[in-house]
Amino acid sequence: MHKWQNSIMNKNINKRVAELRLHLRKNGLAAYIFPSTDPHHSEYPPEYWKTREWISGFNGSAGTAVVTSDDAALWTDSRYFIAAEEQLKDTPFRLMKERLEGTPSVTQWLAEVLPPGSTVGMDAWTNSADEIRIIREELTHCGLHLEIADQPADTLWKNRPALPDSPVRIQPPAFAGRSITEKLALIREAMAGRQADGLILSTLDEIAWTLNLRGTDVHCTPVFVAYTWITPSRCTLYINKVKLTEEVSAHLKEYGVETQNYTDILPDLSRFDGKRIWTDCQTTNYALCRSLPETCSVVDAASPVGLLKAVKHPAEVEGYRRAMLRDGVAMVKFLKWLIPAVQAGGQTELSISRKLEELRSEQDLFCGNSFDTIAGYAHHGAVVHYEPTPETDLELLPKGLLLLDSGAQYEDGTTDITRTIALGPVNEEERHDYTLVLKGHIRLARAKFPQGCSGTQLDACARYAMWQEGINYLHGTGHGVGSCLCVHEGPHQIRMNYMPSPLLPYMTVTNEPGIYKEGRHGIRIENTQIILPYRETEFGTFLQFDPLTLCPIDMKPIDWSLLDTEEIEWLNRYHSRVYDQLAPLLDHEHRTWLREATRPYEYTKPSQKS
Repeated sequence: MHKWQNSIMNKNINKRVAELRLHLRKNGLAAYIFPSTDPHHSEYPPEYWKTREWISGFNGSAGTAVVTSDDAALWTDSRYFIAAEEQLKDTPFRLMKERLEGTPSVTQWLAEVLPPGSTVGMDAWTNSADEIRIIREELTHCGLHLEIADQPADTLWKNRPALPDSPVRIQPPAFAGRSITEKLALIREAMAGRQADGLILSTLDEIAWTLNLRGTDVHCTPVFVAYTWITPSRCTLYINKVKLTEEVSAHLKEYGVETQNYTDILPDLSRFDGKRIWTDCQTTNYALCRSLPETCSVVDAASPVGLLKAVKHPAEVEGYRRAMLRDGVAMVKFLKWLIPAVQAGGQTELSISRKLEELRSEQDLFCGNSFDTIAGYAHHGAVVHYEPTPETDLELLPKGLLLLDSGAQYEDGTTDITRTIALGPVNEEERHDYTLVLKGHIRLARAKFPQGCSGTQLDACARYAMWQEGINYLHGTGHGVGSCLCVHEGPHQIRMNYMPSPLLPYMTVTNEPGIYKEGRHGIRIENTQIILPYRETEFGTFLQFDPLTLCPIDMKPIDWSLLDTEEIEWLNRYHSRVYDQLAPLLDHEHRTWLREATRPYEYTKPSQKS
């Protein structure tokens, strides 16, 4: 960002913080906590609910801002340390680097900066019931009080974006796999197992999946703002009814789904006369949870929809494979274009991002990007979730590395791919680090593992080679991917910190190790994979990963001396598959380029012992 633009932005932030402090004093509050989420625990909330970004200026997807009468701080994770440092410059906010030794938690910091007996405010709608409970307990232990207070942005945010009201669309049965009736039957079977008389769905992707609907309320994510309430005999969608077209209304009526206004859920829940309500207090907002009748007991557990959604139906698996073919064609066209375009001059991080979106938009069933493209050239690649802006946009030169993390939403699948590309000569450190990342990617891709393993138990596969050299990365190695839904999907993950959700057949999961060296370069290689059965043995069922992503991995930066025979054979097999599946969809010129980009690396196999 140019200095004068940064100065204007910081003045706005400073003014907002000053107005907030007046507001807090008027309402008897010593501090206020701003989370990143909305009432639906969304990773990427609609603009209306981006209050943490509004008060702090930090626009990363994860973070918590806290403002007191004379101090302010923002907590975020390692993906955003570099970006946050830059965005918080010359504002009242200090950066708190989560999970690093010496970084206090939000409540520890508040206990340090506030006098005993002070009152801290939080919003009932944008914080989950568990978050409110934990913060309240920790503040009480520190001699502070928690008050559920109105969101200050409701009165202070001038020109606040409106709540989205765009229409909802039907997800075609051929892509959804199961009808609403079939999905509700599976959900109700799970409810019966928990003896639950009602189930609250508040996360937007679970609602979209259950009702075979999609929307445009969240940037890059085809979901819509709503709640769903399910009982053994009824299913009610709470939504702004202006979003329902005649076709969608008929679709819902056909499957017996009732509709009510979005705001009606609170009084309806308070009047419920059942005995047990199932809701996940980790994701359901506090306002809903405190409205539940005292006569009801709460089944506090993860919604059954998360796991049902994560294990893909055969129709969804076929949809992914079709989407990956089209995405692979777009990527091949882009990669063939890229190097000559950079050599000709004038290309930047933003211009190539636009070019890639243009090529994807030419593919059938394209709905948009699945997230904002991360195009980080040279030192920008070290910013894990860097997104170029007009102020930061770098011109690409025919040297060094470009980290390109991108994806698309197609009606029949969601894609997520990262390639690190040599735009010309690379130095020895870049070549070495690139090869370490590739070794990690291949080791995880080749893993065979017993059913029931969690992603934590496999995470070391991706890190092993770099760990031997004292190198690590702080983000997760893999996440689920939705079917024309959220590009980040749980409940399973592959990461260092413990994630108990098991990896099951027909789940999708990414494989994306990386190395990031501030001020120098960033490297990541990512494929989206599907988990498939491997074999049955006397020790049980074993599983394996099968790559869905079809795109060449750049071989120019590889230090081949660091790869062993099995790693080279895996890369050759993968490239053979990429060529065989994409070549029939390409013209002669692009087929010729792809043949060279996937050319097998020739090596001498070790001789067999006689």
